Amino acid sequence: MSSFFEIVAECPRTRARAGILHTPHGDVETPVFMPVGTQGTIKGVPQRDLLNDLDLRILLANTYHLFLRPGHELIRSLGGLHRFMSWPRAILTDSGGFQVFSLSSLRKVTDEGVLFRSHLNGDAHLFTPESTVDVQLALGSDIMMTLDECLEYPAGYARARESVERTVRWARAAFAHYARRCAEGGVQSALFPIVQGATYGDLRRQCADELLALDAPGYAIGGLSVGEPRALSLEMVELTAPLLPHDRPRYVMGVGLPEELPEYVARGVDMMDCVLPSRNARNGCLFTSEGRVIIKQARYRDDPRPLDPACGCYTCRNFSRAYLRHLFLSGEILFATLATLHNLKRYLDIMGRIRHSILLGTLPEYLESVRSVPVPD
Repeated sequence: MSSFFEIVAECPRTRARAGILHTPHGDVETPVFMPVGTQGTIKGVPQRDLLNDLDLRILLANTYHLFLRPGHELIRSLGGLHRFMSWPRAILTDSGGFQVFSLSSLRKVTDEGVLFRSHLNGDAHLFTPESTVDVQLALGSDIMMTLDECLEYPAGYARARESVERTVRWARAAFAHYARRCAEGGVQSALFPIVQGATYGDLRRQCADELLALDAPGYAIGGLSVGEPRALSLEMVELTAPLLPHDRPRYVMGVGLPEELPEYVARGVDMMDCVLPSRNARNGCLFTSEGRVIIKQARYRDDPRPLDPACGCYTCRNFSRAYLRHLFLSGEILFATLATLHNLKRYLDIMGRIRHSILLGTLPEYLESVRSVPVPD
């Protein structure tokens, strides 16, 4: 069993596991959903509320954005990202690869890395497997990701195969550099490689098989939620997750909707992240135990009820749907804070119920209560 990840219960009728990630900034119970704090903040929500109201144990920050502004060396000089953003618990940083590859007209991919121009001022920068490790070490995150090549959907087979080969080469280079940095001392961050392969099962198998040689403390599944049908995302995860080491955490990047969270867990996923709860909140789409609430709708104009009577978050304890609608239509900043706080609480509550059902041995019954598609064998 990995000292970084401890499995405490498994569901015999699915691939779900409940575990604990042991990080330098505290233990994280899994399965876990990680809110996205792109630029060192979950937009609109103070760290105080993340800690006290949500009891959040881990969040995600973005290497690309922090590299460009304010810069990783400045963050290092101010004590690292935890101190810079006053966050005492765990942080996962992505490599910035997804953001770079989304700059299709501003970047050039070579075997060395990715040459790109900043979306802020047009300055040229080079991300390499080694440099992205160094940037993340400067940030001081608990979990880091290797640089990978993420393709849009649909991607042709030949291009996807080339991407897998490049992703594996970059992962090997990143781990070799990481080992050198560890030998210098003081490194506490764990490094995860990322399985790519687009929507081709054989390429996913090839990529996973080659990355296993790195004996990493955890593995990510990337290249999903890039426009492919949701069913295809689940199919790729169901194929890939069992190929990864049983005693290491499995992280699917960029998913998903509330109803999809238990689906990924049932397929063996331990970690997820997505901008949906915070982004949708700011746009007036609120997730509740009774379904989605589009708060701008006229039906909520004089609705005195809390947003979700089953939710105990600060928003639902104190404010009516009518008030939230008023804030949204008025363009008040407070709406983004209250709405994001609620949506994150909804996601974390779902993950808590999933974990509880795994511990009790009732996950299949929970799944049947929230979905209609079959549980994987």
